[in-house]
Amino acid sequence: MNRSWLFVPGDSEKKIAKGFASAADAIILDLEDAVAPDRKIGARALVADTLKQARRKAQQIWVRVNSGLESCLGDLAAIASGRPDGIVLPKVDGPADVLRVGHYLDALEAREGLTHGAIGILPVATETPRAPFALGDFADANLSRLVGLTWGAEDLGAALGASGNRDDDGAWSFTFRWVRSATLLAAKAAGVQAVETLHADFRDAEGLMRTSRQAAREGFTGRIAIHPDQVAVINAAFRPSAEEVAFATRVVAAFAAEPGAGTIAIEGKMLDIPHLTQAKNILALGAKFPREVP
Repeated sequence: MNRSWLFVPGDSEKKIAKGFASAADAIILDLEDAVAPDRKIGARALVADTLKQARRKAQQIWVRVNSGLESCLGDLAAIASGRPDGIVLPKVDGPADVLRVGHYLDALEAREGLTHGAIGILPVATETPRAPFALGDFADANLSRLVGLTWGAEDLGAALGASGNRDDDGAWSFTFRWVRSATLLAAKAAGVQAVETLHADFRDAEGLMRTSRQAAREGFTGRIAIHPDQVAVINAAFRPSAEEVAFATRVVAAFAAEPGAGTIAIEGKMLDIPHLTQAKNILALGAKFPREVP
């Protein structure tokens, strides 16, 4: 599971170096929207070379490929030998598009002598008008490469001809709120990670923290970043607080002290099995992402 997914333009050595220097859980070398059309071939070569030369560590390396059959295949063929951890797949209409790219990866992994299924797929699953209606289908699609679902407002807004995606108070407009919620539900139904979309103002650390904590409370487990300065905020927001870990520890201990109990009373609250499950999830996240010591 990755908390922070940092997009880095695939045509800039300087920005790629800054991405690797960040504390992002996953770096996404972008060949799509962040690269101008006349720079895409050069970006493809740079990303392929970066993958081959990168020192592998805990930080994952992903690549967002271009949409469209010819461009997507060209990207995949060029980068497969670099063994990326996964592919971010834009503008999918539904699970069938993910399955198709999975078949391409089957062949490329065989060509490169990679373990079958080594390259995962994270679809941006809401960027076309058709896509939101297929979100529920991911639960039964049996996509072994699927590691998560994320959503995007900008491309969907452009496809809809919308002049904006937020209400006057700054909140997402109804259509985009609905798509966001549907993505969260679809990811949980499919048993994969739910990844919140980007916060466009990279200088607004307060707004990023507030909306990231809200996303974490709802069930999202990570978020897209578009600037290295956003990474620390996102990592903190999707890591349980010390208070949350302490309370979860008490909940688990209380249930352990009363084996077979369906409900327990703790600190004036009646808690049942769903609360126990939630507490165990918090402890698992706390163990995976311990709090940094200043």
